[in-house]
Amino acid sequence: MLPAAAVFHFPWEINSGEVQEGLSVRVLGRLVCYQPEESRATLSAQHASKEHQVVVHTLFVEPFNPIIGAQYIVLGEIENAEGVGAMVRARVLNCVDGVNVALLQKATNEQRSFFREREHTPGDAEQPAHAT
Repeated sequence: MLPAAAVFHFPWEINSGEVQEGLSVRVLGRLVCYQPEESRATLSAQHASKEHQVVVHTLFVEPFNPIIGAQYIVLGEIENAEGVGAMVRARVLNCVDGVNVALLQKATNEQRSFFREREHTPGDAEQPAHAT
């Protein structure tokens, strides 16, 4: 069975508690730490002059060849882990080093705005039909 469609979230959104446990997410961050004995990696991203980190459980994507300092996108589910808080249980972990992070953040925000507008715009079904 495939996981639900994942919405892109930033590490600071996951850390703030905006994302509920069990939801599928996509997260981008720079790999700053990998602990293979614990199947755990840490991704980091900067926002508003503060560094935000998110812990990733890597058991389902191992073995992989980690490149410390490279950008990664993770697809997985949010779960609460004791002593860690919100953690992403990775289903897919891809190195995307070279991606323009600022442009990706802008595109994500534009997409969110589009979907918010679409939710609040009345559908065509509410318009009267023309008689012929």
